[in-house]
Amino acid sequence: MVTVTLPAALFVAFFLSTHSVSGSYPRARNVTWQSNNFKTVLTWEPKPSAEYSYTVEFSVAGGDKQRNPHCIRSSATVCDLSGSLTDLNAYYTADVLSEPPMGATSDLIEFPYTSSSRFCPYKDTEIGRPDFKLEVSEDRKKITLYVTDPLTALFKNGQQLNIRDIFSDQLYYKVTYRKNKSTGKKVYDSKTSTIELPDLDRGESYCFNVQAYIPSRSTDKQLGELSQTQCSKDYNESIFEVYSVGVIAAAIFLILLLIGIIIAVTVICCKCRKKTTKSEKEEKPLRAI
Repeated sequence: MVTVTLPAALFVAFFLSTHSVSGSYPRARNVTWQSNNFKTVLTWEPKPSAEYSYTVEFSVAGGDKQRNPHCIRSSATVCDLSGSLTDLNAYYTADVLSEPPMGATSDLIEFPYTSSSRFCPYKDTEIGRPDFKLEVSEDRKKITLYVTDPLTALFKNGQQLNIRDIFSDQLYYKVTYRKNKSTGKKVYDSKTSTIELPDLDRGESYCFNVQAYIPSRSTDKQLGELSQTQCSKDYNESIFEVYSVGVIAAAIFLILLLIGIIIAVTVICCKCRKKTTKSEKEEKPLRAI
């Protein structure tokens, strides 16, 4: 017969309590895909307690489940799958499992989980706003926009890819423009990142917004984020549009002050000259005597 001492029994009880967990765990809620420029993360709620953790499994629809090593028995509520979704045109689903924390075991055979909706990187990622520069031609009748294709979270052969590398000829840019201080808008779609807008009113100021446009997508996913507004210079603007009232008033004051100084100096010089002439006339008779 084996006799178990009290300290040994306490140790066994402690070991079992810390390394074996029984019962069920709360299921994850609000499992959601979030993706911008192919930076794709899975998020969910709630933050787990010390009693359990989360593991993410993902798969192409109908394929084998895979795990990202950074999202196994984690206390985080977000999993970055950007580099794991290698087939950009495939549809993926993901399960968030509620499991024991790292280092612990459980007597459960299957762990509770919550599944995500389907997600396709190529069709569902949001496209961020592009940057662009504008250039006015010498005759001031044409404006050219030079759009910088937004970078993505994807790499190939060590090079970071932009959205043009991925969408190729499916990528357009939609330009919305108007005359400055006007509400009427015009729209122009371009297949290239260098966009020429000819036959504009000579010398007028125009304001532009640019956004990615992918017509092959579903209607609600076709347009990317709108760029910041940029306006060309107005070559026909009056002095009151170029400068503020304060600047104009200060300039007028300085001009009047300068004119006043010139007049004052001129008057003083004239008086000095007259005085000198008079003195010379008065001295001439004395010299004759």
